[in-house]
This record gives sequence, C-alpha cells and structure tokens, in this order.
Amino acid sequence: MKYLSWLLKAAIFFILFVFAVGNRHMAALYVWPGTALEVPVMIIVLASFALGSLLGILVMLPRWWRYKRAAQLAEQRAQQATAAAPAAEQAANPAPAELERHMTDPSLPITPSDP
Repeated sequence: MKYLSWLLKAAIFFILFVFAVGNRHMAALYVWPGTALEVPVMIIVLASFALGSLLGILVMLPRWWRYKRAAQLAEQRAQQATAAAPAAEQAANPAPAELERHMTDPSLPITPSDP
C-alpha cells in the first residue's frame, strides 16, 4: 500500500509537471473588475490545484479528528477492561491457600460452585 501511494503521488507530480512545461504562455487573470494580472497559465492551474487540495484537507479535518478521538476512547476502554479483568478473576477464584484449608479441615463444608 505504501508503494502504491508513492506511485500515485509520482504520477500526479509527473502529470502536473508536463502540463506546466507545456503551458508557459501568459494569460490574463481578472481578480477585480478593471484589474488584470498577466501570469503564466501553469501558475494559475497549479495554484488552483493547490488551493483545491488545501480546501479538501480542511473540509476533512473535523471528520479525521472525530475518528481519531473515537479510536482513542475505544483504546482507553479496552485498557480499562483488561486492567479490571485480573481483579475480577481473583475475586471469582479463591486463593490456593483457601482451597487447601477446605481440603484439610473436615469441619468446613465444601459446596460445589455454580458456573
């Protein structure tokens, strides 16, 4: 998966590079009525690509943060459950000394435990 990601990034870079080299002529960019900037087409396209990528990342950030927080909470719950399991297991199972006392002392009744 890591190599596929790098291959995709390299392909995008190569396509943008070839496009930029092929479109070096000047274009008028009207940013305000009556105001025009003469810039190469490759600058306009690359800036548009970068701005679109940045906006896409900004739109996805809240969802990424929500999923990250949910994963952290699930991990904390799992750690708490594993920490509580040995204590519950010790309470359910008597200590070996307690069992030996029952085996050796005939005055104590031994009742079967219900699972």
